[in-house]
Amino acid sequence: MSLVSAVNSGLHGAFLLARGQRQGAALVESDMGGAARSFWALPVSLPTVVCLRLMDWAGPGLPKDAAHVLSRDMLVFAAGWLLFAVVTWRLAGRVGRASRWPHFIAAWNWCNVIENLLLVFGGIPALLGAPHIVGQLAEVVTTGWALWLEWYAARLTLGIGPLSAAMLVIMDLTIGLVLSGLGQVLGGG
Repeated sequence: MSLVSAVNSGLHGAFLLARGQRQGAALVESDMGGAARSFWALPVSLPTVVCLRLMDWAGPGLPKDAAHVLSRDMLVFAAGWLLFAVVTWRLAGRVGRASRWPHFIAAWNWCNVIENLLLVFGGIPALLGAPHIVGQLAEVVTTGWALWLEWYAARLTLGIGPLSAAMLVIMDLTIGLVLSGLGQVLGGG
């Protein structure tokens, strides 16, 4: 499969999964080559990292060290993404799911594009000056949807139960929070 076809198929599959349609998983490649191609989802998602940071700065304005903070955010984002892939690859082997890992990580990668878009969409009402309750509700709904999507994709592609899928989501969040905190400490704020 060409890279363009893999991107189209992976994103289409992730959009279907985000709508709760199981057949989306079938559109995501399930071999190691497809897993490798799915890492193109990382650079596809980087604009959302920039967008989310710019949305944070919309009120107070750009700080003096904006380029530094943005670079750090992108580095932490990429490191967390890759660390989760390595940890789940090792974990899948230990729990007898190694053969299903390529499909899982490919779906997880493409679903991350959708999840990050959901986070951006969730911040738009507050950015546009919607009442505080509306902005908070939009963020809660889109964040919940993003977490559900990761959980759903893990269940389908790894063939695991709800609790195991929830543990993967918690592990992903923990990796992100720890790396973000570490990045802030090492990056000076």
